Amino acid sequence: MITRMSSLFLRTLREDPADAEVPSHKLLVRAGYVRRVAPGGYSWLPLGMRVLRKVENIVREEMDAIGAQEIQFPALLPREPYETTNRWTEYGPNLFRLKDRKGADYLLGPTHEELFALTVKGEFSSYKDYPVILYQIQTKYRDEARPRAGILRGREFVMKDSYTFDLDDAGLARSYQLHRDAYIKLFDRLGMEYVIVKATSGAMGGSASEEFLAVAESGEDTYVRSTGSDYAANVEAVVTPAPPEQSIADKADAQIHHTPNTPTIESLVDFLNAADLGRKFTAADTLKNVLLKTRQPGAKEWTLLGVGLPGDREVDMKRLEASLEPAEVALLEDSDFAANPFLVKGYIGPGALAANGVRYLVDPRVVRGTAWVTGADKADHHVVDLVCGRDFTPDGTIEAAEVREGDPAPDGTGTLVAARGIEIGHIFQLGRKYADAFGLDALGPDSKPIRITMGSYGVGVSRAVAVIAEQYHDDKGLVWPRAVSPFDVHIVMAGKDDSIRQGAEKLAAELDSAGVSVLLDDRTSSPGVKFADAELVGVPTIVVVGRGLANGVVEVKDRRTGDRTDIEVDSAVAHIKTLVQG
Repeated sequence: MITRMSSLFLRTLREDPADAEVPSHKLLVRAGYVRRVAPGGYSWLPLGMRVLRKVENIVREEMDAIGAQEIQFPALLPREPYETTNRWTEYGPNLFRLKDRKGADYLLGPTHEELFALTVKGEFSSYKDYPVILYQIQTKYRDEARPRAGILRGREFVMKDSYTFDLDDAGLARSYQLHRDAYIKLFDRLGMEYVIVKATSGAMGGSASEEFLAVAESGEDTYVRSTGSDYAANVEAVVTPAPPEQSIADKADAQIHHTPNTPTIESLVDFLNAADLGRKFTAADTLKNVLLKTRQPGAKEWTLLGVGLPGDREVDMKRLEASLEPAEVALLEDSDFAANPFLVKGYIGPGALAANGVRYLVDPRVVRGTAWVTGADKADHHVVDLVCGRDFTPDGTIEAAEVREGDPAPDGTGTLVAARGIEIGHIFQLGRKYADAFGLDALGPDSKPIRITMGSYGVGVSRAVAVIAEQYHDDKGLVWPRAVSPFDVHIVMAGKDDSIRQGAEKLAAELDSAGVSVLLDDRTSSPGVKFADAELVGVPTIVVVGRGLANGVVEVKDRRTGDRTDIEVDSAVAHIKTLVQG
């Protein structure tokens, strides 16, 4: 059926929305694909729905191809299953919680591991029933603190989540690889430029975890890759290579020095180098101690935590939070220092932390035998040559320091380079976390129970629409890849003559009969308005029926390259079909 712009529910905008920061947000709103309803909440208009459904269908086809079966759970879920896995509290403020009229607790589903595990448990009991792959394409809800970038980071979004159920770890590994291969196929079909990186599992739990990141400067995720291998990882998952331990016997004794007005690393280094202590100091010789407070899900009280890292590094809060998940993390406030006078701001050292029972975790570079300049727990004083393993003993290590370009790659192959991306898919080997919580077993051939092992695999379906818009646009508007374009061809009537109208209608009808989806601009607007809208909407092939029709030709424009070709009317359908079919 031909879609006519004169009756299409569409209003394009000439100005960017006031709250739009990234290209996809600006263009999807201006081109009439989505409309904002509330912070993090968007309506999908007809053009947007056509693109969303095409993305869904590609995802669905690749899931079906690996033997996955589609089901559908409600978005409104009872508290009890999430209480069983402790995620009712672990999700913290990101969970939408509500009560029904009887006072029972419910949530809007952020993800459905619990429901999938319970459903399989309720239906299957024999080892003969496995393996199983189930999936759904459904709206999810997360109460983002700062929804931004339109549909890239909203409070409501469409997601494909699939789950595998296997009898052993070898089966899980096969299921994981099946999904990994399927994701490569579906993201290739969507035309995305992406990378696969090591990732953390977060609140999902589990062991092996990889993210598919779309390459985009507007992305919130920073990833690194090695110059010497195929190693790639989200910065949150980078494991810092620890240097070799050093001898303690040859280290000088620790000495406390009066270092007035040196509360910062920079001021401390300047002071030390001016003090003629027999050697030059850099920020990397100092041990910066950052004080935090953490709180476990459901707990009321905060607990102090000290984190030590080389002074030439800053704390990366994302890495820090990932290392401490599911605990809530915050920097200390002035009131916290006042309540703990042993913490001398700017001069904190490991000694006071140990003496007052504060847990102290250090960067992996702080190994036994390394000597540091750090706070002496007294205003205007620092200690020089404080040796790890001799003068202080950390409680463990933590990945909290920033990852920088030029750092050695964890696999030892080269150095790291950084780029930005947007998460479009995430695959996890969950293991038995949820099976253990719900007692998900299968009766084996010997009549003994086998604990099922699970995998979890997500694709951001609605986010994929925005990501494609991020990667496929120019200064005039969207430029959809053909696989997800709302239409195959956009016909523009460039004139008001009856002959032009009749020629455009005839061409549209013939293309429609040939199986080509057509958007026909039959409005009475000026050609300039129509051309601007065609470029904004972004259908990959634009056909202009105008003055050339008198000479038996129409103009075919490639929206991506801008190339224009005059094609004889009699051969236009065949030519356009060739373009559409690739």
